[in-house]
Amino acid sequence: MIQDLIIYQKTYDLFLYLHPVIAKFPKNQRFVLGQRIENKILDMIRHIIVANTSKDKIPELKKVSIDMDEFRTLIRLAKDLHFISIRQYGLIADRINEIGRILCGWVSRYEQGNIR
Repeated sequence: MIQDLIIYQKTYDLFLYLHPVIAKFPKNQRFVLGQRIENKILDMIRHIIVANTSKDKIPELKKVSIDMDEFRTLIRLAKDLHFISIRQYGLIADRINEIGRILCGWVSRYEQGNIR
């Protein structure tokens, strides 16, 4: 489904944007906070893939939602520690909010039973 592919592509593109940003973190944080951020978005991508292929999508979509909340916290922490600029934070926040809106639409479609 195209909606499912859109959320995957947007999340994938966000990872591609973040990778060079994280490479500029201070060396001691690149492998701590930076690695956690990258792992969290990779977890989101993995859960999106699993949800797309699962018969019961809701449990995986809820995992994406939890990962997204954890990701937002890690990004906010990176901003507060001045590892990313306010401009970068705004761009990342806009992208993750867009992914969140797509996710909410996907979840509501399956919770209402409109699609199996």
